[in-house]
This record gives sequence, structure tokens and C-alpha cells, in this order.
Amino acid sequence: MAFSLGVVMDPIAKIKVHKDSTFAMLLEGQRRGCPIWYMEQGDLALRDGRCIAHMRSLEVRDAREQWFSLGESRTQPLDELDVVLMRKDPPFDMEYVYTTYLLEQAEARGSLIVNRPGALRNANEKLFTAWFPEVCPPTLVSRRHADLAAFIESHQDVILKPLDGMGGASIFRVRAGDLNRNVIIETLTTHGTRYTMAQRFIPEIRDGDKRIIVVDGEPVPYALARVPSAGDNRGNLAAGGSGKGVPLSDKDREIVETVGPRLREQGILFAGLDVIGDFLTEVNVTSPTCIRELDQLYGLNISATLMDCIEQKLAV
Repeated sequence: MAFSLGVVMDPIAKIKVHKDSTFAMLLEGQRRGCPIWYMEQGDLALRDGRCIAHMRSLEVRDAREQWFSLGESRTQPLDELDVVLMRKDPPFDMEYVYTTYLLEQAEARGSLIVNRPGALRNANEKLFTAWFPEVCPPTLVSRRHADLAAFIESHQDVILKPLDGMGGASIFRVRAGDLNRNVIIETLTTHGTRYTMAQRFIPEIRDGDKRIIVVDGEPVPYALARVPSAGDNRGNLAAGGSGKGVPLSDKDREIVETVGPRLREQGILFAGLDVIGDFLTEVNVTSPTCIRELDQLYGLNISATLMDCIEQKLAV
């Protein structure tokens, strides 16, 4: 089943083709005969209550060089496309929020937006874990210095991170008695004006921060464990971590069974759960990655699973 497919993403000329999940999705859409229309965030506008998009036709090739060609340019209501992939990377700032409002107007007129714009606003990748405390480590979100300091004293070994970061940026491990504790708290909270998340440190990070891909509430049976490099506590690939494939454990599946129904209910067709040891630490919904790594390791086609799901949604 071919359908018109739009994508809102960061500049395609700057992506790393061998590891870009959006690119994998586009390759699969093209394989199915879908005409693809390329947009960046600034190409969207709102005119008299209708989302208008400046778009260009796109062809993609699975190659390390010259991996895309842009063709015909047109300006039209976004809702004239059947499906739009919202794959703009964080930061999740007010411009991102405004973009979800524009996308919501196209959704109201019949386009399928993946992921649903309202869910992108509501499911902050750090705070969304609050709906599932039974599978999360002890967690605190606060702007108050005293609250965060007391949490560190209580748990002795803690991870502090901003609510709007990605790729391991500004993540700190702080132990009780750390002489840098106060300045770290001041920096992350901007002297008490920004909320910060604290989670008890999970020593199983040495085995990797597992990325579990979930499509319409159902997991891919393998995860990519992102193992920190020597001298680092962050498994993020962008922070120098290395990836290895692992089958899902019973606990991983229990976490997905806990989180999956709410993802499906919110219209989040494609998500990435971050799991360390036996604990959920984040729910990634903006532009989760790791498709290409898992496809290569296990001979999968995760994008095909997603496109099958999209086709089913369109057929309803």
C-alpha cells in the first residue's frame, strides 16, 4: 500500500546515514512506492488555522555519499499528505512546542502524524517515567537545592540531569561528600530556576544502557545496550559509548508491558525505552534511534514493522 509520506527532520545533508533511524524509515517508505516529501521545521507555517508546508520531493539511496536527491518544490496544506513523520531532534524547546500545534492542525484534518503531536508535548522524555514509578529507580524532580542535596545524601550515589537534554549532555554522577555537589546543582537548576531530575545511580550501567524500541506498544525482541567508554558513566553513543545487541530479558518485557499500553493510548507509534539493569530511566518519543544498528546485528527490518503499523492505522 503506497501512501504520501512527509518527513519533518533536521537537515538531511548532515545526517550520519549508517546510523540514522529516520533515514531507515525513508528507505522503507520509498521501497513501498511512497512518494516522499521533505521538510525542516522552518518549512511549516500556519495560515488561517491551516498548517501550510513548503516541501520538496525526496529520493534516498543507501550509500555513504550522495544519499539523497531533492526534486520538485511545492507549497500546500500539510494535511494533503497521508502521513507525516515528525523526526526533529531535541532540544525540546518552545519552538518545538509551537511546531506540535501546527502539526496538530494537519492531524485534525486527517493526516496521520507519527508521533502524535499532543503526545510529543505531553510525554517529556524524562518526566513521562513518572507514570510508571513501579519500574523506575528512586527519582526526584525539583528546582530546590535543599531537595536535591537531601536526595543525594539519602541515596549516596546519584545521577543528575536536565529535563530537556539529549545524547548524554549535562549528565552528572554525584556522590555524597562530592565537593562539586553544590556547583553541579546550581548549574543544572540555574540557581533554582530550572527543574532537574535526580535518579539513584544504577551500577548495572557498566553492562549498558539498553535502548528498547517499541512499535505501537510492542517491543522489538532485541535491545541495543550502549556501554560507557572507559572513565565515563554515560552509555549514549553520542557521548562515546559502544553498542552491543542483547535479547530482551524477562524484566525488560515486564517494563514494556507496563509502559506499552499507555504509549498506544497516547498515539505514540514509535518509542525508545531506556533501561539500565532492571529499571526504566527514560521514555524517548521525539526521534528515537538505534534502528540501523539492530537491523544490522539481527537481520531485522524495524522500519517495515513501523510502516506495517502505519498502513493498518490508515486502513481503519
